[in-house]
Amino acid sequence: MKKRGIRGSLIAAAAAAMLALTSCGGGDETPTGTDQETAQDNGELTQVSIGVIPIVDVAPIYLGVEEGIFEEHGLDVELTLAQGGAAIIPAIQSGDFDFGFSNITSLVIAKSQGLPLQLVAPGPQTTGEAGNDFSSLIVPEDSDVESIADLAGKRVAVNTLNNINDTVLKEGMRQAGADRDSMDLVEVAFPEMGGQLESGNVDAIMAVEPFATLAKDAGAREIYSPYAEPIEDLMIAGYFTNTDKIENDPELVEAFITAMKESQQFAEDNPEAAKEILSEYTEIEPEVIEQLNMPRFPQEINRESTERIIELSEETGLISEAVDINELIFEGA
Repeated sequence: MKKRGIRGSLIAAAAAAMLALTSCGGGDETPTGTDQETAQDNGELTQVSIGVIPIVDVAPIYLGVEEGIFEEHGLDVELTLAQGGAAIIPAIQSGDFDFGFSNITSLVIAKSQGLPLQLVAPGPQTTGEAGNDFSSLIVPEDSDVESIADLAGKRVAVNTLNNINDTVLKEGMRQAGADRDSMDLVEVAFPEMGGQLESGNVDAIMAVEPFATLAKDAGAREIYSPYAEPIEDLMIAGYFTNTDKIENDPELVEAFITAMKESQQFAEDNPEAAKEILSEYTEIEPEVIEQLNMPRFPQEINRESTERIIELSEETGLISEAVDINELIFEGA
């Protein structure tokens, strides 16, 4: 495949918390259906703006751009980094982004609030292997905490509140026989978690790669795998868009879905390439990249784990009533 440079922000992992969303101008400039078909027939590319997060989860979309997969489907992709999916959702609604990346819980909450969005493509999925996954619940080496149940009454850092981390940690506590609301969850950006743990400001951190490996390299230890253990075959996140985009630009959405699935499969088939692409949007040291635990990258949306997230979101009070999964997931996904 033809390789091309990635258009988008290149940042240091340590600076990720300072990122602010910027308008990509894609909302008003994207051609509608017939215009896009004409553009593709003429060999032109349709500009598409996508909001992502500087973590290993989005390696496939960077690979897809680098390997020319999106270009083959007529798309000229601009990637913009943000701190979390909860920040990307309003940017989709405002038209700053055409598509965005978010964890499933944040999408469920947004949908329950009546926001017109739908999940169109899968994101990362747990490896299902405790102790060998891309998310870790981590404590200082000298902590007396040995299990997730020991975190009752403790301060635990998550990157954003009211997202999938709340869901899996509370379910993990329940399964361990502890009060699922007994942890004091505090919001800390991923790049700041290690420092907050070392300083004693929090008792534990829930970190994803590369921040989990960085924390463990600094001497901290993992006590639980929050994506691998509480929910079977958990799909953590996915790519979504506004329902207006689906209705008004169906060809664009179809092209994105196809390119995204191919990119996911490419990353799944080429794990070393998925690691190497991390240097394109982070400044993780090569020796750290070699140590990372990477997620699985499925081509299909995992409806079963998504349904479980909906159930748990209602049980824990994140939403007042269940969301219809058929309204959350685009039928063409």
